[in-house]
Amino acid sequence: MNFYENRVESDYSYNGNFKRYKTFNFMGYKKTDSDSSNHMEIVENAIRARMQLQGYRFSENKPDLLVSHKIFYDDLLFKGYNQTEIDVWLASGKVVEEEIDEETGEQKKEYDPVRYNLTKGTLLVVLIDRKHNRAIWQGYASGLLGNKDFNNEGYLKRSVRSIFDKYKVFTEGYLMTNGQQPARTE
Repeated sequence: MNFYENRVESDYSYNGNFKRYKTFNFMGYKKTDSDSSNHMEIVENAIRARMQLQGYRFSENKPDLLVSHKIFYDDLLFKGYNQTEIDVWLASGKVVEEEIDEETGEQKKEYDPVRYNLTKGTLLVVLIDRKHNRAIWQGYASGLLGNKDFNNEGYLKRSVRSIFDKYKVFTEGYLMTNGQQPARTE
């Protein structure tokens, strides 16, 4: 199975305040029988490295983002959303049209739901706004792990990298402080 032929998708919340987030930590997770602590450690270390590469600082004290991750060893039907790439949406400055939900009286935003049939060996990564207690981004790679006995560290790291290639958000000012020119958003 060719690594690059597998499904890698992501979606995000229009309520995410992506320019505000600077710090992260991991949510505690309860190990299940199918989880390999070695897999979870490799995935967590790869996520930590990628988040830091994008300018986020690890913090144990009230981090802006909580990171959750899970490996699903069986096939699953998963609800995602058809959206423009996150960096394009952020650069546009476009506010998604809001309307009022008649039942709740709350504003709702337009999402285009999509059902994905994710194959055995799906890695899911979710970024949660700790202050508002809501998921703001999720990325998933399907079919990358083969089965629960797959133990290739490099393959797991590439899985995380492929997911975070979809999260094209750097902390505000990060590129400028590292001697790079900021991307033009005009």
